[in-house]
Amino acid sequence: MAGHAFRARIFESLAQVPAAAWDGLHDGANPFVAHAFLGGLERHGCLRPQWGWTPRHLTLWDGDRLVAAAPGYLKTNSHGEFVFDHAWAHAYARHGLDYFPKWLGAVPYSPVTGPRLLARDDAARRALPDAIVEDAMALGLSSAHVNFHTAGEDAAFDDGWLPRTDVQYHWHNEAGWPDFDAFLGDMDHRHRKNIRQERAKVRRAGVTFRVLHGDEADACDLAAMHRFYLETFADYGNAPALTLEFLHHLAAAMPRALVLVLADLDGEAIAGALCMRGADTLYGRYWGASRQLPGLHFETCYYQGIEYCLREGLQRFEPGAQGEHKIARGFLPAFVRSRHWIADAGFRGALRDWCAEEAEATRQQAAWLARRSPFRAPAASTSPGQATGGIRSPDQPGP
Repeated sequence: MAGHAFRARIFESLAQVPAAAWDGLHDGANPFVAHAFLGGLERHGCLRPQWGWTPRHLTLWDGDRLVAAAPGYLKTNSHGEFVFDHAWAHAYARHGLDYFPKWLGAVPYSPVTGPRLLARDDAARRALPDAIVEDAMALGLSSAHVNFHTAGEDAAFDDGWLPRTDVQYHWHNEAGWPDFDAFLGDMDHRHRKNIRQERAKVRRAGVTFRVLHGDEADACDLAAMHRFYLETFADYGNAPALTLEFLHHLAAAMPRALVLVLADLDGEAIAGALCMRGADTLYGRYWGASRQLPGLHFETCYYQGIEYCLREGLQRFEPGAQGEHKIARGFLPAFVRSRHWIADAGFRGALRDWCAEEAEATRQQAAWLARRSPFRAPAASTSPGQATGGIRSPDQPGP
C-alpha cells in the first residue's frame, strides 16, 4: 500500500470493532452490511468454522480512526456464496494444488448486491483491494474474492482482479405504479390474467396475510418463520444456518429492517417469507410452508412483497438468486457482479479467458431472457427499460 499511511488490522470477530465506527463507513441503505446484521450472524451461531466460515475482517486505520473495512471470511468450501467456483477448485485439485482456504469478501448466505468495500473516502476504498491481496499472500492463500459488490466499487479494483457477471431477476418501479392494478395494467393480457388467477386461487382457499416488521412480530411469529425456514432446508437436504436466536436479534436490533410475510389459514400460520428492508429496496431471503396450496408460493414470496413496496414507496424488490419463472411475474433480468484475485499466475491467465467467455455467454443469455418480458411495448406509463425488457445493474439509478 505504498503512498498510503493507512494501517491494516485483521479482526476475527466483528464484536472487536465498535459498531458506530463500522456503521460510519456506509450510508445505512443496505441492511446486510450493518454491524448488527453481520455481528449477529457471528454471535448467534450462524457462522461456524466446521461449516466453512471463519471471520477475517480486514480494516484500515488512520491513527485511531477506522477509515475502511471489508467484511471477510476464510472459507474451506464454497457453500453459501452463490458465486460458483467449484470448477476452479476442481482444476486446482487436478494439478495437486490447494484451492482452500480462500478469502471471501461477502455477506454470508446473501446473494444481495451491496457495498463490500466500506470506506470514508475513495482513497481509503481504493486501498482495500491491495490490503486484501497483501493479507492473502501473507497467508499463502490461493485466491481472494469479493461477491455482489456495487457498480460504483468497480473502480477500486485493478486489472489483477478478474470480473465475473451473473443474472438475477429484480422488480423495479420505474414507471411509478401507484398500486398493484397499475403494475398489472402495463403487462400484456396473458401475463396479467395468469397473475390474477394465481392470486384468486389463494383467496378462494381462505388464506389471509400479515406483513409484520420486527417490532410488530411476537415470539410465535418468529418461531413460525424459523420453522418454515427449517422445513424448506430439510426438503432440499441442506443444513440450515440461521438460528431462531438470530431472528430474535434482528427483530430487536433492526426492527424496521426485518419484514415477515405470514400466510394464515384456519387460525394458524401455514407459510412465511423472511425479507429485509433497505432504504429503497426490499430483499426477499427465505420462504417456507407447512402446507402446499396452488399459488401460495408466488403470493407469499412475490405479490405480497410487490404490494409492500408499492405501499411503502420502495423502488426495488430483489427476491433472491436464480428463478427464470420470476420474469413472468414482473421481475426482469439484472446483472450482478463479483471480483476475483488469483495468486497463481498460470491459473490467473487461464481464468481471465474463462471469465471473459462466461461474461459473453451471460450477456447473450440475459438478452434472450429480457425478450420474455411480460410488459407491453410500447406502453404509455412504462419506462423504456421495461417496455423493451432492458437489462440493468441492480444499483444503476433509474431515469
